[in-house]
Amino acid sequence: MISGIDTTVYDARTLPANDNVNAYSFSIDLNGEWFTSKGAMIAYYGNIDFSAVSAYASRASWVAARFASPLYAQEWVVASGRGKLVIGDRGNDINSYDLGDGNLTIKQTNLLAFETGLELKQSIVPGFVTLIGTGKFLASSNGPVIFVEPPFRADPEALLGWADCPSPSHHYDYNWMAHSLMSGVQMLFGRESGEERQYDFTGKGTVLLQSSEVQRHDPALLRIVEAQTQMLDAHSAGQLGHKLVARSQQA
Repeated sequence: MISGIDTTVYDARTLPANDNVNAYSFSIDLNGEWFTSKGAMIAYYGNIDFSAVSAYASRASWVAARFASPLYAQEWVVASGRGKLVIGDRGNDINSYDLGDGNLTIKQTNLLAFETGLELKQSIVPGFVTLIGTGKFLASSNGPVIFVEPPFRADPEALLGWADCPSPSHHYDYNWMAHSLMSGVQMLFGRESGEERQYDFTGKGTVLLQSSEVQRHDPALLRIVEAQTQMLDAHSAGQLGHKLVARSQQA
């Protein structure tokens, strides 16, 4: 016998239906299709098929209409069929949210799955996507989620998303950067902290924060940067290369 931990044994019948199994996993009662982040599936019961969004769109035009974010298409799959699908994210907290005829912008790496009643679009803020419509979605967070109303400023790495309010602007605390020796050293290596750069929110709406500044790797951001560097001349590209090498060595 195993003692000291929760030893509940689940099967297809006893797994929760569209609810958390625990704080770190969620059981989707699948009867049709869901969009799921690649790698989020940890187990499933039943007859469920997983297809890349691009491949599924070639035989189902509605997928292309609902998933309007080519930049992230390769990071997502369509789970189709019937059964219990268990979603996880490396031990991070997982919560479900119901969006009712609204819009919510969320960090792409924290969005794990969403119903096909929602439409996903590319946000103007790099690293974020926007959900529009009505339906349920799942998101992970490093620690419990905090809900805050504007106006206020948030550390970019703690920011999870925002609903029904304007996109934030960047705010740099030049007084902090001018008087902080450590900040100056970090800037030489391309590092920033929440004390020197923040997202500035104004207007009405709700902002979601995670309780930690730990940020997941977003492979699409590298593709964005690579596309932008094509506009650099040879000298500027060389300078950028030296800074990136220095940053990598420092990290």
